[in-house]
Amino acid sequence: MAKIISLVNQKGGVGKTTSAINLATYLAAAGKFVLLVDLDPQGNASSGLGLNVREIEKSLYHAMIIGEHPSKIIIKTETFGHDLIPASQDLAGAGIELVHLDNREFRLYNVLREIRTNYDYIIIDSPPSLGLLTINGLVASDEIIIPVQTEYFALEGLSQLLNTIDLVRENLQPQLKIMGALLTMYDKRNRLARQVVKEIQDHFPGHVFDSVVPRSIRLAEAPGFGKSILSFDAFSKGARAYKNLAREVIGLEKGGNKKFSV
Repeated sequence: MAKIISLVNQKGGVGKTTSAINLATYLAAAGKFVLLVDLDPQGNASSGLGLNVREIEKSLYHAMIIGEHPSKIIIKTETFGHDLIPASQDLAGAGIELVHLDNREFRLYNVLREIRTNYDYIIIDSPPSLGLLTINGLVASDEIIIPVQTEYFALEGLSQLLNTIDLVRENLQPQLKIMGALLTMYDKRNRLARQVVKEIQDHFPGHVFDSVVPRSIRLAEAPGFGKSILSFDAFSKGARAYKNLAREVIGLEKGGNKKFSV
């Protein structure tokens, strides 16, 4: 039975999609069977793995809204054991269509239940919002990773996200946990970045991943070539960070206790 993990932050530009792509890739490289679900209508996780979103015939939309079996829309990536359910432009209208559907918050949960036993991990790349698509991702998940950029206003909006998670727990998914906060876009030469890291660690003691993702040109370039950082530059600092993150995630499965109590 797969562990389902959503990467969530309603702020854009925090490295969420980059983290989803590369965490999934490195989990697969570690010998796990992994499915990456692109829940963002922008389709950046799909294009970041080399797909042309405009040419995708069937996407997550067809499973969530039309009811197609997810096995018909899964695409294999270049990494063995790493599959993808892509997004398409159709998904942009799904947030509106979901409003009128029965069990609208459980549509993704029901889709993933059909294939959950085929994987060790299912990673969900959520949209940069707290709308119905993101709620679907939260309800479908066991745990959450929150990417937080090490820049000014890093904690802005985080309380709203945590309140939304609490509401999902209380009303829809009582077992939902937060696996940890992931620090991204870190520049050790920047004094402000070091202060932000300390602020986040003080704010959430014991609940911040040890792996810190650096600000990296190679990480920024990789999606433009339709590749994960493992395929693009496996010896870069960004690659090492995501390899270590995958190790941490697997380690938590083996008895770690890094959980938010909020």
